[in-house]
Amino acid sequence: MTSAPRPRRLPYLLVGLLLVLGCTAGGVVVATRVGHQEPVLVLARSVTVGQVLSDQDLREESLSADSGLAFIPGRSRDEAEGQPVAYSLPAGTPLTQDLLGEAHVPPAGTAVAAVGLKAGQFPPGVQPGNRVTVVVAPANSTSASSQSSAWDASVTDVRSNSTDQTTVISLQMAQADARQLAAAPTGQISVVVVHGGGQ
Repeated sequence: MTSAPRPRRLPYLLVGLLLVLGCTAGGVVVATRVGHQEPVLVLARSVTVGQVLSDQDLREESLSADSGLAFIPGRSRDEAEGQPVAYSLPAGTPLTQDLLGEAHVPPAGTAVAAVGLKAGQFPPGVQPGNRVTVVVAPANSTSASSQSSAWDASVTDVRSNSTDQTTVISLQMAQADARQLAAAPTGQISVVVVHGGGQ
């Protein structure tokens, strides 16, 4: 007897091939979207609130376009130059329009205190953008109950006076801490730059 012809499986092969191609194409699209990056403007160095941006303050860096943040694109460099920054910012900060314009310092709940310090009371390289710890030594260091006070702060400005060799450092910190610092004797204040304190 003649055996019955075997059914052809070509349609199943075609369906399988189409599924493989579809999955591959989908993976390429997803990978492309996830990996899509665009050149945006980033601060090349630390800046202080109110500082007008120059070409030396900016550089370009490729960042994800899907982050949800409205970064200023690298092609808009000319528009960013000449604008003031609204905050004191460390190097490496990606720029958005919210970071430019009228000064927004100090933020709610914080204050800026200024201290006049002599050489030896602060590191010579301290500059705006540094994260620091402000230490006030006790008035009577011989007392067993005396303790030093310490607060975290950010440096917003540094100005030197060659006449009396005093350096005035402006510090942004919690409002309550700023009040206590303002009442402390200048001769007992020291500023320490902490790890990760910026450039």
